[in-house]
Amino acid sequence: MMIKLTTPLRDEDIKKLKSGDAVSITGVIYTARDAAHARLVKLLEEGKELPFDVKGQIIYYAGPTPAKPGQPIGSCGPTTSYRMDSYSPAILDQGLKGMIGKGARDQKVKDSIVKNGAIYFAAVGGAAALIAKSVKSSEIIAYEDLGAEAIRRLEVVDFPAIVINDCEGNDLYEIARNSSK
Repeated sequence: MMIKLTTPLRDEDIKKLKSGDAVSITGVIYTARDAAHARLVKLLEEGKELPFDVKGQIIYYAGPTPAKPGQPIGSCGPTTSYRMDSYSPAILDQGLKGMIGKGARDQKVKDSIVKNGAIYFAAVGGAAALIAKSVKSSEIIAYEDLGAEAIRRLEVVDFPAIVINDCEGNDLYEIARNSSK
C-alpha cells in the first residue's frame, strides 16, 4: 500500500511511518548534495540564516541534469547519502524532517533522526528519468555557482520513495540483513 504524504511534513505524519513503507510525496522538496551541505553547515556555524527554511522540509540528495526543452528538469536520480552524513545532524537540529537518497546512513545520522523525529527515505537508483516525471517545476534558490549541485526548490507530485530509517530507530537495511540470516 502506498502512503501519500504532503510537504511540509508534520510530526503526526512521520510518527505513522515505518521502515519499509512505500510513500508518494507531493509538495515542495529541495535538492542539495555535499558541496551545498558544507555551505549550509558553515552558515550554521557562523550563526547565519540558511537560504531557505528547513523546518518540516525534505532534502533530496540529487544533482539533476539539465532540462530538455519543455521539461522542468533533466534526470534526477538519488546520490549516495553517506556523503552527507557529517552534515545531516546539524541540519536535522534546525527542523529538517526528511531526507531522500540512496544507501545506508551512519549511526550519528540514525541517532539524530530519532532525536529530531525525522525520517530517511530511499529513492530508487537507476530510475532517474522516471523520478523526473514527478517533478512539475524546478528553480535554483541558492549556490548557482555549484551547477548541478546548486540547491533547487522542486514541486513534485507522487514522488516515489521507501522509508529506510523511521523515527523509532528502525533501519530497513538492517531488518533485511537480519531476516536473510
